[in-house]
Parts: sequence; C-alpha cells; structure tokens
Amino acid sequence: MTILFLGPLRDLQGAETCEVSAPLDWAGLLGAVSDSVAEQLAGERVNVACGGRVLADKTALHAQDGDEVALLPPVSGG
Repeated sequence: MTILFLGPLRDLQGAETCEVSAPLDWAGLLGAVSDSVAEQLAGERVNVACGGRVLADKTALHAQDGDEVALLPPVSGG
C-alpha cells in the first residue's frame, strides 16, 4: 500500500510516496514516516485520508491492501 505525502510534508519526508505492508494502523503509520512527519501528524492541523476519504479521527486509521493513505497538510490561502 502507498502513503502519499503532500505539500510541505513531502519535503519533510524527502519523498512523495512510501510503500508499506498492509494492514496499516495509526501506530504503524507513525512508525513508517520520518520523525518530523510523525511530529506534524500528532498535531491537529494535519489530516489523513484513506481510500479517498478524509478520516474524522485519524487515529482510527485501518488501511487495507490496495488503499492509498494521503497525508494532508493544512490548507492556506484566501
């Protein structure tokens, strides 16, 4: 399965994507990303999408084989 890093999270990870084994839960996600991305994920401003749906509770992540997990940084603009 694929973890997709968007915006500044891509810069922090040093890659656009990362392949990991399924299933993937919150603890597994934190262990699969760099420490700096994990620190951002712990905050409230970064959202997680799984299979194209933004999770209301990102800590309830339970991704299966074939899912794409996208890490969504805060959106800015006006």
